[in-house]
Amino acid sequence: MRNFVCLLAVVCGGCGDGIGFTGHLAAGTTAGILAAAQPSLQQESDYELASRAIPGALKTIEGFYVADASEPLREILAEGYCQYANAFVEDEWEQAKLDHRRADEAYHGKRASNMYTRCLNYALAKFDAAFAKDLYGATEVAIARVNTVKRGTGKRTPLMWIGVGLGGVLNHNLDRSDAVAYLGVVKAILEHVVAIDAADYGPGFDGPKRKDCDAPCTVRLALPHIALGMVYTATGPQFGGDPKRAESEFRTALKITSDAKHPDGRMLLARVLLAYRVGVITNDRNLFHAELVKVLQTDPAIWPEERLANEVAHRKARRYLAHEKDFFGK
Repeated sequence: MRNFVCLLAVVCGGCGDGIGFTGHLAAGTTAGILAAAQPSLQQESDYELASRAIPGALKTIEGFYVADASEPLREILAEGYCQYANAFVEDEWEQAKLDHRRADEAYHGKRASNMYTRCLNYALAKFDAAFAKDLYGATEVAIARVNTVKRGTGKRTPLMWIGVGLGGVLNHNLDRSDAVAYLGVVKAILEHVVAIDAADYGPGFDGPKRKDCDAPCTVRLALPHIALGMVYTATGPQFGGDPKRAESEFRTALKITSDAKHPDGRMLLARVLLAYRVGVITNDRNLFHAELVKVLQTDPAIWPEERLANEVAHRKARRYLAHEKDFFGK
């Protein structure tokens, strides 16, 4: 309640003719409040409530960003649009796809692509124009530019969102050769982020061994591995797909999100994607079924700080199991 009152005060403080100093101060204060309030959403247990709340929240934050293009707001928007696309827009797209509602599938696929593009563009704003130009140039030029990003420059996480955003756009445009051409760039981005993390935390790092990383930090370390798992199952082997590598990446994400009490990992979405993406592409029904059942037997509250992500995982697991015969036959 206190944060809500503060937010009202901030909004009112920004009213007047022109933004001026007060408006900049208001926007800056709001960025801090919004960043501090993020855990409230991540801990939400009601999927429907979150799905209705997030779009309005994102547009409100975007309004403040228009008033004062601060870096904290930009970071929230990059993460927010990628996460909204993945957890909510793709949920509608996926359901339409499984129900063979082709018009709805195309509509939500386009929306997801647009949300990932917003995420990508906000993350790109951390870099200069030359970086963006090279990113969209020849593959070898783009990869060379990506590999110039150094640890300790504050660009690791924006680079990750660029990879996630570009990968999301790619996933919804696999019928376009110009989109598939970026597959190598997406891999290079995510693998470079993983290399930065390995330099910071050491190779083979996992949850129980890491004492200096809270829940948001742990999620940021796991996400590039999940994204790589998605990329390596986006296409067949002839176009660079690699189910074995994908399985390894999903299991690494589980290892990173483990702790002493939960050695099998707390990020249930990584297990769901392992079951679905790897199980279906390799026709491994045992992997598919066993891993999804394991998800549903795990309380989403196993990781209170990331409850919403685990609720999303449960939702997906139920959907995939309901369509098991469609994927593997009777």
